[in-house]
Amino acid sequence: MRTPSEALAAELAELESIEDFLVYFGIAYDPAVVQVNRLHILQRFHDYLRTADEPPDYQQWHERLARAYDDFVRSDALTEGVFRVFKRARGISTVQLSSICRAR
Repeated sequence: MRTPSEALAAELAELESIEDFLVYFGIAYDPAVVQVNRLHILQRFHDYLRTADEPPDYQQWHERLARAYDDFVRSDALTEGVFRVFKRARGISTVQLSSICRAR
C-alpha cells in the first residue's frame, strides 16, 4: 500500500503539461496567459517548490502552482525575470565568485 505522498507522486508523474497540472489542482486559468507564459509559470512553480523544507503535500503543491500562475496574471515575463535572459534585459546580472577569484 502506498503512502499519500507516494500516491500523489504517482499521479503527478502522469501529468504532461502546465494545463494538466492546473486542471489536476483545480486552478481556473486563462489559456492566453498560459500560452504566453507556460515555461515561466513552470519555472516559478519549480522555484517555489524548491523552498519547501519537506516534500510538499497536495495543498502545498496547489498553493505554489496557484501563486506561480497568479504571478503571470498580474505581471509579465520581463517584469518577473524568471530566466537569466530576462534578468539581463532588466540590467541584473550575476557573476560567480569563482570566476572573479585570481587564478593560481
